[in-house]
Amino acid sequence: MAGDQQRGRAGVSRRAALALLGGFAAGMRRNASADAGTPAAAMTPRRFRIRALTAGVPLRSLTELATVDAALDFLDTARATFASAAYDVQTTRVAITPLLLDAPPALRAGALPALAALDRRVHGRGSSLSIGPVFAHAAPDPSLAAWAAELIRATQATFFSVAVSSPARGVHETAVTMTGSIISALATAIADGTANFRFGAAANIPAGTPFFPAGFHSGEASLAVGLESANLVADAFAGAPDASAATDRLRTSLNCELRPVELLARQLAAQSGRRYIGIDASPAPGLDSSIGAALESLTGRSIGDPTTLRACAAVTAALRSLDVATCGYSGLMLPVLEDPVLAARAAEGRIGLSRLLLYSSVCGTGLDVVPVPGESDAAALAAVVGDVAALAARLSKPLSVRLFPVPGKRAGDTVALPNPLLCASRVLALDS
Repeated sequence: MAGDQQRGRAGVSRRAALALLGGFAAGMRRNASADAGTPAAAMTPRRFRIRALTAGVPLRSLTELATVDAALDFLDTARATFASAAYDVQTTRVAITPLLLDAPPALRAGALPALAALDRRVHGRGSSLSIGPVFAHAAPDPSLAAWAAELIRATQATFFSVAVSSPARGVHETAVTMTGSIISALATAIADGTANFRFGAAANIPAGTPFFPAGFHSGEASLAVGLESANLVADAFAGAPDASAATDRLRTSLNCELRPVELLARQLAAQSGRRYIGIDASPAPGLDSSIGAALESLTGRSIGDPTTLRACAAVTAALRSLDVATCGYSGLMLPVLEDPVLAARAAEGRIGLSRLLLYSSVCGTGLDVVPVPGESDAAALAAVVGDVAALAARLSKPLSVRLFPVPGKRAGDTVALPNPLLCASRVLALDS
């Protein structure tokens, strides 16, 4: 991945640029044909979506609303430009400098009104906001969990995290403990039990990832792109004779599809004086694009059976050898409640936390959107977070954690949270 990022900073060769322009022109021709009245059936639909266009915004104060407004204007233009090239953009996002990282309790509490105002500004424009990590290396802070719950109640589209490991310092033990307390407090912070959707533990996450809640900004204003591309994985894996061939087919497909995306994003960034960071090539799933189904199409077996780990590794091998500039996780995502097949396999008892951790050793996100018992205490939650932090530190890779303690539910109970983007499944035991 480092090599891909270096190529991204250095730009593209003339030959590569011509290839990018050709792909972009083809997309524009398809769109032009549609404008001219070509029947929709004659259009070739794209098999992936832009999950996120994320603007990195350097702030010195939470009250710099004009700077945020400029980023939102840019995102509106970027969304429209991608749409004109026949790309479906699901979300636009603003990631800011982590101004509250390890802030003293009084300063953090005093920032709530400014955060609420900033949230209203961003949410009102149809975007979401990440304020980045609020804790990493400070002394234990008993007030942090209550503050986190208040932040969730005071905002609608604000995400945040705690940094639980880093390449320089390994596992942040105090941060792991604080994270357990926050997850526990957020379980009942709002009535529907989904407050933890906007909070995560970030392990070795670099600045610039377009995915939330781990995203945050550093340096000059920037642009990063996140994908929903599980269908491309399914297409590449269908009929592949083995894992090696599946990796080759997926690499070829992604290079072809993402070069025009990269060119368009570079152009938008350059026109607005922003730094283009790259594409987080993680094939995020959706309700109609299951990464679980893609893995099963390669193995011919259910997720959780032997061969699953190899299929996960086949995806990551392709993602780590792309010709486009990549950023963020750029690894396989296995968010249990966001993928219908993964949710079904969890409900069948085929996957639990231990298997998901095993798969994290060769993929990219850790434990994401996982329902756990509502009675789980902070220490037990922190123990799970600590395992993910240790894995990230040991393997020098970005991982994250979003656990959903479901109020009133025990391990094995069915769960159907009131978020239309989340699937029904069952509660997983912390020691499963």
